[in-house]
Amino acid sequence: MRAKNITWGALARIGAIVALDVALSAVGTVSAQDAAKIEAGENVYNTNCQICHGEQLVNTGQTFDLRRLKENERARFDNSVRNGKNQMPPWKGKLTDEEIDQLWHYIRANAYQK
Repeated sequence: MRAKNITWGALARIGAIVALDVALSAVGTVSAQDAAKIEAGENVYNTNCQICHGEQLVNTGQTFDLRRLKENERARFDNSVRNGKNQMPPWKGKLTDEEIDQLWHYIRANAYQK
């Protein structure tokens, strides 16, 4: 049996295809626990935030677009929700820490840049 010669270029292409397949299979993977948080966060949003920030996070431009929040802005988000900011009222004592966490997961699941 004769072995076929594989060029480095062909090997690199195969590696790139495998890496792309692995990366694409990871996209959109959400654990059941995260999915539950996202769903609960959507309920919190619809009950408390939608009136100002718009249906399904699509606002009218009058308020901050929550989809712009980046992953590293969690502390900023928590502070704004608890203490209010500009025209936004404080939600401290109205929303639990768990509800704020759920809300964050819902927003991040629908963010522009994840």
